[in-house]
This record gives sequence, C-alpha cells and structure tokens, in this order.
Amino acid sequence: MPSIKDKKNRRTKDRFQAVLPVRVRGTDASGASFEVLAHTLDLTPTGARLGAIRLDVKVLETLTIFYHQRKKEFTVVWTRLLAGTQEYQVGLQAVAQEKEPWGLSLACSGKDAVTKASAVSGA
Repeated sequence: MPSIKDKKNRRTKDRFQAVLPVRVRGTDASGASFEVLAHTLDLTPTGARLGAIRLDVKVLETLTIFYHQRKKEFTVVWTRLLAGTQEYQVGLQAVAQEKEPWGLSLACSGKDAVTKASAVSGA
C-alpha cells in the first residue's frame, strides 16, 4: 500500500500559480449541460486546477475550457467541495498535448510564470 508521501509526489510537472479567467462548458453530475465563468488557480503544461465551480462534475467527464481565443478539452481527474461553501475545485488533465496550451511559457521559474500570467490576464 503506497504511503501518503508517495501520493503527494505523483506529480511529474511543476505547478505554476496563475489566476486566469476562463469559461467552462460541459455536463454536470446530473447530466445537465452548463457553461459558467470560473478561473484557474494553477497550471501545468498538461493540466490545470480550477476554482469558482459551483456545480458538481463527475470524474472522467470532458470539459471544454475557453481562454481568450483558445479552446481546449480537459478530462476531470478530481473534484473537491470546499468546506462550508458550495464551491468546488476541479483538477483537470489535457486531452491533447500542446507546447503552450495557455499561450504562456510555463517552462520558466514559478515567479516569472506568475508575472507573465498576470500580465496576460490583466490581473
């Protein structure tokens, strides 16, 4: 049985904190289609963590994320209901690999990535 430490070290790519406004389209856990505004919390070259999702989505569901003129499909790998709220955080894995899926260079240091992301998003 893997230890808790092993579970925390499964990540193969570094996360970069970046709060970007996105539009999310998909199907919720009850089967209803939705399109909502949300934001990223952090990014990797192959995934993202979303915040401000106010409906339950199923793991393995495919969501379409829109950021500026970019449209990308992701698979939900985990969801977490935040304590005392009706807001979920959602972990996503890209369906297709792209060199710079967010239009940002995520290969630089975390501090530089946050600066570049903020400049692009206008935050």
